[in-house]
Amino acid sequence: MKKLKHALALALCAAAFGAQAQTGLTVYTALEADDLKRYAQRFNEDHPDIKINWVRDSTGIVTARLLAEKENPRADVVWGLAGTSLLMLKNEGMLRPYSPEGLEKLSPKFRDSGDEPSWVGTNAWMAAICVNTIEAEKEGLPIPSSWNDLTKPVYQGHVVMPNPNSSGTGFLDVSAWLQMMGEDEGWAFMDGLHNNISRYTHSGSKPCKMAASGETAIGVSFAFRGARLKDQGAPLELAFPKEGLGWEVEAAGIIKGTSKVDAAETLVDWAISRKAMEMYNEGFAIVAMPGVAKPVKHFPINAEALIIDNDFAWAAENRDAILAKWQQRYDNKSEAK
Repeated sequence: MKKLKHALALALCAAAFGAQAQTGLTVYTALEADDLKRYAQRFNEDHPDIKINWVRDSTGIVTARLLAEKENPRADVVWGLAGTSLLMLKNEGMLRPYSPEGLEKLSPKFRDSGDEPSWVGTNAWMAAICVNTIEAEKEGLPIPSSWNDLTKPVYQGHVVMPNPNSSGTGFLDVSAWLQMMGEDEGWAFMDGLHNNISRYTHSGSKPCKMAASGETAIGVSFAFRGARLKDQGAPLELAFPKEGLGWEVEAAGIIKGTSKVDAAETLVDWAISRKAMEMYNEGFAIVAMPGVAKPVKHFPINAEALIIDNDFAWAAENRDAILAKWQQRYDNKSEAK
């Protein structure tokens, strides 16, 4: 019995020592909430000594929080935030440049263009329209094939989309429309779309979730969420407008001033590893490492050919002006925060 008690005490001490030795990283993210546990578990399979403490919200809110904390940063790493947001942080001098292991294996459009990058891309999410086929048939709504279809009177009151001030998905849509159509035509399009909007949400996935549950017939959202809900049995059709799709790089970077540099670098190294790319490809059709991605169920086979030639630098530089103008024109239909 004494030997058993001694062995148990040693085990408890070892466990306590292991817990004390584990480094905790505060990681700010806009990743989907239902993916956080999986991402951390996969990382910890290789690095059990580093614990991820997630701080999660929608893209706009996380970006605003990071900027507000500029003089007193609380995050160690950003993992799973829009590339345009990381560009803003870089321009504010808030990121610690770092060339992670395996950087040369990434597509050039998935990394910061600096000699030593301040951020690296991991995967991309792209726009899609989620259509509830039951509600659409009941209301006599055709499946839209273009963005301009959504301005037709038949869709009045049946469309939900994200508010770009709080949602990265909303901003990638607005930015893409302005880039594809030109500013005058883009704002004219959004005026027409606004007439048919029933509400703007503060989450990029919520419009698709609402379509899946029948709360709305049409949700402007992103393909990953629509594909996952469709796979779970929701009566959804995913539409990919023929003019082209807005998209955004999901990115990672180290916050300047972190006291946990080694652990932060380890996480960013892992975030662009092949193992991580294969993990992203479980839900995303486009990943940063060429040759890794396999077709994703319910996504178009030619997903990468459908996305626009996105000018991320332009989007980041003009973000504040675009959001201010959007809010002035359309915020009256936003849901309460």
